[in-house]
Amino acid sequence: MTQALCPGTFDPFTYGHLDMVRQCLTFADVVVIGIAENSKKTPLLSLDKRIELAQITIREAKLDTRVNVEIVEGLIADFCKEHHIDVIAKGLRTSQDFDYENPMSQMNRQIGAPPTVFVGCKPALIHVSSSMVKEVASYGADVYTMVCADTAQALYEAYQVSPPNRDNNVISARFDKYNS
Repeated sequence: MTQALCPGTFDPFTYGHLDMVRQCLTFADVVVIGIAENSKKTPLLSLDKRIELAQITIREAKLDTRVNVEIVEGLIADFCKEHHIDVIAKGLRTSQDFDYENPMSQMNRQIGAPPTVFVGCKPALIHVSSSMVKEVASYGADVYTMVCADTAQALYEAYQVSPPNRDNNVISARFDKYNS
């Protein structure tokens, strides 16, 4: 049984991440979403909330029989050894992602991790990143096409903004956020 690890902070888990998981399921029997605390990042959502929202997204996509969500503590190489991971999968949207991810994959390999495969995203999702989703959600803009409804709601609550009015596809956003 082949196991792939998709590691990241997933703050939040987006439909771009979900697409990567689906692609990984074409070459792996099981995909582990490894949610990590990253000392270089300050997440908006708690680790528990990120785990919960990733699990909800996976369950809604009906992938929960082949996808697990785990916490990654410490080095990815150690996690891979402990969990018998065969391959690490990293999603790429642009060449800048490759420039960031490739040295990390080489270092992981150097310290004993399995090989890393790079998975390209669908063109329709190239603009969807956790940071961009958080940015537009912070203004109350509609992010329901980029994350599951529970994730969108968690973001609006974290930013203390009203969700957009979705009646009749009318979108309203809060533009006065910085006019205090």
